[in-house]
Parts: sequence; C-alpha cells; structure tokens
Amino acid sequence: MRFQRSIMKSFGVSKEKQMALEFEMKRLGIREEDIEETFTRSSGPGGQNVNKLATCVYLRHRPSGIAVKVARERSQALNRFLARRSLTRKIATHIHGEDSMEAKKAQKARKQKKRRKRKTARKLAGETQE
Repeated sequence: MRFQRSIMKSFGVSKEKQMALEFEMKRLGIREEDIEETFTRSSGPGGQNVNKLATCVYLRHRPSGIAVKVARERSQALNRFLARRSLTRKIATHIHGEDSMEAKKAQKARKQKKRRKRKTARKLAGETQE
C-alpha cells in the first residue's frame, strides 16, 4: 500500500486533526492551489510576538471567492490551521446550505433556547397564579 505525501505542511496540531482537515478539504474538493494565503500583523494581546511577526492569516478560496481572516493565536502555524478549518466550514455551508454541520448546530442551539424560554415562562406564570 502506497501512502500519498501530504501537500500541507505541519501546523503544530495533532496528526489526527491535520488528517481530518485534509480529508474534509478533499471531500469538498478544496485544493491547496486554489487557496490564496496572505499574512499580516495581528493586533490585541500577545505582546512583542504579535507586534513584530505577521501571525494573522488571511485565506481566500479563488473559485468561490470565500475569504476568512484568523488572528486568534500567537502562532502563525496554528492560525494557518484554524483559518483552513474555518474556510472549509464556510465552503461546506455554502455548498450544503441547511444540511451543513454548522447550520445544524445553530438550529439545535435555537431550539434549545426556545425550549428554555418556554420553561421559564411557565414557571413565572405558575408563580404569579399562586
């Protein structure tokens, strides 16, 4: 059995996370060649590291025009991974619409919020009647 070498470089995350990202990108048809990557200086906490180094990552998927900007961590490698993961999620939502994982999570959260609101309203209505 031959293993194909990964196009992506190491991002400083676990092998499982990196393989999961590669699988998801392959499943959605996202190629590294289609991604335009730019680095800028971050702002906010992080001290001298973010002031001197370009740790903020900007990715744009050329075919779809979808872009993400990530400056969450102090490490550029980790921000590159997080940006790719965010980009794949956005593209998945764009492709699958209501059937995407992100949409399902948001829908579940809305239902839970609604259920809690009704429960609280019932409790308050029960207290005022007594």
